[in-house]
Amino acid sequence: MSLIVGLTAGIFGGLVGLGGGVVMIPLMVDFLKIGQHRAHGTSLVAIVFTGIAGAAIYYYHGTIDLVAAGLLATTAVFMASHGARLANGLPEWKLKKAFGAFLIFIALLMLTKPYLPHIEYISPNPALRIIILLASGILTGFVSGMMGVGGGTIMVPAMVLCLGFSQQTANGTSLLTMIPAGAAGAWTHFKLDNVQSDLLVGLVPGILAGSVIGGTVANQMPELYLRFIFAAVLTWTGIRYFRACAPSAIPGACLPLLGKEEAGIEVE
Repeated sequence: MSLIVGLTAGIFGGLVGLGGGVVMIPLMVDFLKIGQHRAHGTSLVAIVFTGIAGAAIYYYHGTIDLVAAGLLATTAVFMASHGARLANGLPEWKLKKAFGAFLIFIALLMLTKPYLPHIEYISPNPALRIIILLASGILTGFVSGMMGVGGGTIMVPAMVLCLGFSQQTANGTSLLTMIPAGAAGAWTHFKLDNVQSDLLVGLVPGILAGSVIGGTVANQMPELYLRFIFAAVLTWTGIRYFRACAPSAIPGACLPLLGKEEAGIEVE
C-alpha cells in the first residue's frame, strides 16, 4: 500500500512540479492510518530521495545554481530542525489545521502564479541577492520541517519572481537545496520518533517512479488544466484538515468529512 501512496504522490507532484509531500501526507493519514506527526516526518525522509534524484538530472543538464543553493541551504538547514520541533510540540488537531491552511495557500499560489508580477528588472546587487536567498532559506527550512514538504513552493517563486532565475534553474536549485534542508528536518523528526521507517521501502521507489511518470504526462497536457485540477484537490483536502477541532469539541460538530479519530476527537 505504501508503494501505491508513493506512486500517487509522485505522479501528482510530477504533474505540477512539486515534491509530492502535499499529496503523500494526506494519503498516509487517510489510507495508511498513521498519525499526522509521523506522516510529516516520514514524508520528509522520502522527499530527500526525490531531491537527490531530481537534482542529479538537473545538474546533468547544467540547470543548477550551486552558489544560490548553498546560500538557501545555509539558513534552511538550521530552520528545518526548528520547524520539525514546533510540529512535534503541536497537538494533532492543531497540526492538521496548520497543514490545511498550508494546502489552501499552495492552491491559491498555483492559481495566481502566472499573474504575479516579476520584479527581476530591479537587477538586485550581490548583497541584496544574498539577503533574498538567505531569507528565502529561513522560510523554506521552517516550512519544510514543520509541514513535511520539500519547500519548493517557497524557493522557486522567490528565485523566479525576485531574482530572475529561469524556471528550470529555479527548479534544479530548489531540488538541490531540498537535500540538506530535508535531511535536517527528517533527522529531527526521526529523533522525535516521527518517522515510520517500514513505510519508506514502498514510499521512496513509488514517489521516484511516480515523479518520472507525472513529469512525462505533464508535457502532454495543457498547464492550465493541470493547475486547476490540482488546486481543486488541494483546496478540498485543505478545507478538510483546516476544520479539525480540539478533543474537547462537541463530537460530530467538526470535520464532517473525516472520522472522529482523524478530526482529533478522542474515541473511547
